[in-house]
Parts: sequence; structure tokens; C-alpha cells
Amino acid sequence: MNNMDGFERVKMQTQDANIRNKNFEEVELGFSKEEALKEANRCLHCKLPKCVEGCPVNIMIPEFIKAIKEDNIKKAYEIISKSSSLPAICGRVCPQEKHCEGKCIRGIKGEPIAIGALERYVADYALINNFTIKVNKKKINKKVAIIGSGPAGLTCAGELAKNGVKVEIFETLHKPGGVLTYGIPEFRLPKDIVNKQIKNLKKLGVSINLNVPIGNAITIDELKKSYDSVFIATGAGIPKFMSIEGENANGVFSANEILTRINLMGAYKEDSKTPYKKGKVAYVIGGGNVAMDAVRCLKRLGIETHLMYRRSEEELPARKMEVEHAKEEGIIFNLLQNPKKILVDENNNVIGMEVVDMELLEAGEDGRRQVQEKENSIHKIDCDMVVMALGTSQNHEALKNSKIKLSDKGLIEVQNSKTSINHVYAGGDAVTGSATVILAMEAGKKAAKEILESFKK
Repeated sequence: MNNMDGFERVKMQTQDANIRNKNFEEVELGFSKEEALKEANRCLHCKLPKCVEGCPVNIMIPEFIKAIKEDNIKKAYEIISKSSSLPAICGRVCPQEKHCEGKCIRGIKGEPIAIGALERYVADYALINNFTIKVNKKKINKKVAIIGSGPAGLTCAGELAKNGVKVEIFETLHKPGGVLTYGIPEFRLPKDIVNKQIKNLKKLGVSINLNVPIGNAITIDELKKSYDSVFIATGAGIPKFMSIEGENANGVFSANEILTRINLMGAYKEDSKTPYKKGKVAYVIGGGNVAMDAVRCLKRLGIETHLMYRRSEEELPARKMEVEHAKEEGIIFNLLQNPKKILVDENNNVIGMEVVDMELLEAGEDGRRQVQEKENSIHKIDCDMVVMALGTSQNHEALKNSKIKLSDKGLIEVQNSKTSINHVYAGGDAVTGSATVILAMEAGKKAAKEILESFKK
């Protein structure tokens, strides 16, 4: 069956696995014009497009794909930009298979349209050719402060700025972008792309204040005196650990630390001011996208890398594409295993782990298969580096001295996007717990809409 039948999608070209696993350059190379046109021509342009329903930010997908067919990329970009302020980012890291592509009618009897790849094609073309976003020329005499410059904060800023609102972002770190900058590796999301998307927001009038830890340098109550509304988009940046023996040893890291040091601080460089103990054999514990990012980063540093996950490959929560890329790059998968104890030498350096084999049970209420330890299956493995990629919790330092209510789970309580304090809104991981970039963007867009509506009252 060939592509002319419409069942098979155009495959995006990638770097050769044995070359890319030694560099941090982008793995996927993007569509050429010919490839984009070929893929766009597979779209059926459904009268009731399920793909739009599946998109958290409601991009008019058939319309922008039609514009690609017409070779009118500027029009395609304008259509996308009505709904998304970060299309070059979203086209790369959004799990489209769970959203728009998961709803695509083409996917019933074949492969869904490569919507993410087409969005990336349009967005990259727009960046290269300096396309600008259309804005509402009518200014609104209001000011909004946004705490955090990750995907939720940037999206909210973009939506407000497009509608004539003055926006200032406050970021604790020395570079903007949040998880887009410190969390997602260069080979999946080049920082040049992030910087260009942020530059476009600045062109809309958004200003970004770096090295300003809200809660310490300035409180939310103080921000309220100078701004008409405040949006909290602080994310979830505190890593979780297993609370097992040996976790405080030299050579045990969180995935957050590894990714932040590599992406933000260049810790892998010989002259790094923030080096870390680089092992020869590393095990990354976990199965999500963060675990996959960490294990693939370590592989690029010349380390023998393993991914240990307590369930089977079928249950891996990471994107299938990332799992496939990891396998191609030589990552060793230790599935149905779980650490019980980290072994150390007399100097508290990691020398191995005690590991137990696991077995799958029936699915629980959440639909995921439960696991239990196999009897008499504990065994030792040798390693000198262990990285925990078990999820994150919220850092509410920004809420210091405020009266914002939190749930029993430590999440900011909201009604829609409104917190317990008037004119203070919140969204993204600080409200939902750890989620994806696109869901944070959805939260930022939703909050911007509520803020704009409040200004009309």
C-alpha cells in the first residue's frame, strides 16, 4: 500500500541513530515543502473535524492544512496563531497522538494526518521569514503580572498582549522559558526555537523580568498593588524520590537536576562551573517523558545507560515516538524491575542497586495494570549513577505570605482559573500537577480569556 492511497503518512526524516546519540542536535529534521504538501493532501477536510475537538487550544486544523495545500504558508500561520502563541514549540513536543491526531478520521483505517509535523513546518517557515502575529490595535488600559515564564505563563502573556493588554512576566531563573528551557533537551526542542518564540512575544509588547523570585523579592500582595490582575504559572519543579536506603549517596540525582544542569547550565562541558559526578553505568528510574529525556541525554555523554521501569513496555507512559528513538539510540530497557536499595562504598559513592523483579496484575480503577513484587527475585546490579525520574510536586515559594488556598494534595485551588484571592488567577502544573506542555498552554489561554472578560465588567 503506498501513500497515494492516503493510508500511510509521510515519515519525517531523522538523524542516523548512531550519529545523533553522540550529539545534542535535533533528532527530527522537519518536512520539506514537497513532504508537507504530500502529507497535507491526505487530509479529508471533515465537515465535523474531530481533530479540532481534540486540540487543547482549538487550532482550526483543516483550515491551516488547506492553506498549506494552496501554498499559502502565511495564511496557514495566521490561522494557527489565532489559537496558539507557541506553534513551533507545540509542533515539536505536544503529544498529538493523544489529542488531535488521536481523533483524526484517517487514523481509523490507516495512519492519522501528521498534524504536529505540519504545524512545525508552518511555524518554522514563519520564524525563518519573520512573519508577525496579528494583534488587536485597540489598547486596553490594564496591566497583568505573570509569575513564571513556562508554557502556561508564555501562552497567557501572548493571548493578553494580542488583545492590547500590557503584560509583565516575572521569572526566578536567569533565562526565560521554564521547562521549555531547562527541562526539554536540545535534541527534542532546540533552545534557538524557544528563544525565537519568546522574541515574538516581546515584539507584542510582553516584557520579562529575570532573576526575580516572587514570594521573596516581591510578594503577590505587592504585585496586586501595581497590576490589575496576577496569573500564577509556577509549574511543578520539586522532584520526587523513592525513600529507599542509599538515596543520599554520591551519584544519585533527580532527572530535574540532570536536565537542568545539561540544558540550562551546560554541565556536560569540560569547563562547566556546575559539574556533576558522571558515571560509567547509569540507571534512570521511571517511564515517562522526563525519564526518556534524561536517559537519552546521558547516552549522549558516553555513559552506558539503562531505563528501569516497574511495568512492561506496553504501560510506558512516555510517547511511543520517544521510546522508539531511545531504542534506536542504544538505550537498554530493564522492564518489570524496581530498585529496593542503593548500594554504596565506604565513601558513600554508588556502586550498585538491589533490584526486585515485578509482575503485572489486572488493571485498577485508573485503567493501568497493577504490579507486585515477585517472590525471591531480589538481585544485585552494578552501576555508579542512579537518576530518579518519578514525577514532581509543586514549589509554592511564590505564594509566601499570601492567603491563596491549596488543596489537600498541595495544588492551588481554583474556580475555572480564579484563586481564592480576587484578581489572582492560576493555571498549569501548579493547579493540575505535572502534565504536558500543551495542557499548560491550554490553562494559560483559558486564564487569559477569563482575565479579559473581567476587564469588560
